[in-house]
Amino acid sequence: MGPIEHSHNFETCTRPVCGLTDEYPPGFVDPLHQHDRIQVLYACSGVMSVVTPAMSFVVPPQRAVWLPANMPHEVSCRGPVSLRTLYIDPALYAQAPECRVIEVSDFLRALILKVVSFGHEYDRDGHAGRIVAVLLDEIAAMPLAPYGATMPSDERLLRVCRAILADPADNRDVDQLASIAGMARRTFTRAFKRETGMGLGVWRQQVRLMQALSLMAAGRPVTTIAFDVGYDSPSAFTAMFRRAYGVPPSMYALP
Repeated sequence: MGPIEHSHNFETCTRPVCGLTDEYPPGFVDPLHQHDRIQVLYACSGVMSVVTPAMSFVVPPQRAVWLPANMPHEVSCRGPVSLRTLYIDPALYAQAPECRVIEVSDFLRALILKVVSFGHEYDRDGHAGRIVAVLLDEIAAMPLAPYGATMPSDERLLRVCRAILADPADNRDVDQLASIAGMARRTFTRAFKRETGMGLGVWRQQVRLMQALSLMAAGRPVTTIAFDVGYDSPSAFTAMFRRAYGVPPSMYALP
């Protein structure tokens, strides 16, 4: 199934920043692709996941993903997603940052919504151009958000990682996951740590944290989130969350 609605085609835009509006249904997947421009993906509503060859991100509202130009990526929607995308001329950045998730302040949100409403030929030296300049400054000032997990390059390990991303509550043990990869346990654990920089347990915990934060942003209660991401009890989830962020989930502020 394709997106319900598309706005103008950014490929024809000659301005430094172009905006695109899309409405996606639940379960929509935009397969691996890339763009010549830097891309900033922002969901006004809904939760999406973005996977690149090196990273996986879960992105709730009030967060955005920055993708460098020509970065292959796949986007999938956990539910209905109202997406606003900025396409930025890479010439504006001598050293463009790598993939990252950034916070979106109320001010930045307003700027994004305004810029995506501009036509292709907005006056870059007039009012619209000044708004775009402020937008770029505000993006650069936004802090990073903890929503990423390193992805392996080995296709066998990727099978395992994609299974966990699809269901963070999956509690299959190392032997079962090594079987999915078609590898011996010892080979699997060594290869996983070599390619991701962390053990399987830590990586799975990071994915669960990403999912938990996205569910918190959607307003789900902590007591149900604990089970949704694979913990036996809310207390076990709270202990893990406190170790990771220094505060219990009830105190974690999401704008």
